[in-house]
Amino acid sequence: METERHSPRYSAIEAWSPGDILEAMIESQFAAVAAARAARPALEEAALAIEPRLRDGGRLAYAGAGTSGRLAVQDGAELMPTFSWPQERLLLLIAGGRDALVQSIEGAEDESEEAIRLVRRYEMDTRDVLIAVAASGTTPFTLACLREAKQGGALTVAIANNRDTPLLAEAEHPIWLDTGPEPIAGSTRMKAGTAQRIALNLLSSLVMIRLGRVYRGLMVDLKAVNKKLLRRSENILLELSGRSREEVHDALHRAEGNVKTALLLLEGCDLGEAAKILERSGGHLRAAKALIEVRRRPKK
Repeated sequence: METERHSPRYSAIEAWSPGDILEAMIESQFAAVAAARAARPALEEAALAIEPRLRDGGRLAYAGAGTSGRLAVQDGAELMPTFSWPQERLLLLIAGGRDALVQSIEGAEDESEEAIRLVRRYEMDTRDVLIAVAASGTTPFTLACLREAKQGGALTVAIANNRDTPLLAEAEHPIWLDTGPEPIAGSTRMKAGTAQRIALNLLSSLVMIRLGRVYRGLMVDLKAVNKKLLRRSENILLELSGRSREEVHDALHRAEGNVKTALLLLEGCDLGEAAKILERSGGHLRAAKALIEVRRRPKK
């Protein structure tokens, strides 16, 4: 496996000057970005396949072990505060459970039976999506999650850093990140991990944009659960509506913190009308505003 191979390029790295060591590692991070860019067509295809399943009410699941698992869980966990992705529609499957988020759980990645039990407990079906991540592409826990989810009819996406591996071969949407050997042989927390983080970020962000959770580059589906996010919500509405802070604050209060609803209130809708328009537009603000314009046109 390329991720395990000892590269002659780094064979004397411990004897180099600190500056040269850092330069070599920075160089490897650029290689991670290049690997993610090369995977752009596969990322696009996967996102377009994921979109209709989630639009139909499906759940989004992430599976992995070790570094890959922690990166996968991190990407999933960030969807709720950023895009208000429902907690009940997010499954985070990591070998070793929650403890594995903060420490290494020896042997957890080999627990295929535990992986099967987890997936069966959640009864994944044809509306659901599983994103499985493993640098090696052979991790037993991750592979078992993918196989069991696929058997239940879930859409399967795999991200791995070695080509022609079981994880990529068995996924409906394989994403190969060609990062090659690491500066420290086998330490896939380095450029393999960076490439995974980029790929996960790109994939989930594109899906959320396609689902209408971004408008004019702004996080219009965020939930104002603290003072910082309340200020951000108000600033988003100030930018989109051109109204005063007092008006924005009042609209956000009436909308119970929902930025999209608040914007339609500022456009002159009442709560019931705003809800109907958002439902008709599938939550896409651009389409919702177009519907409002159509309603306002004088009848001939």
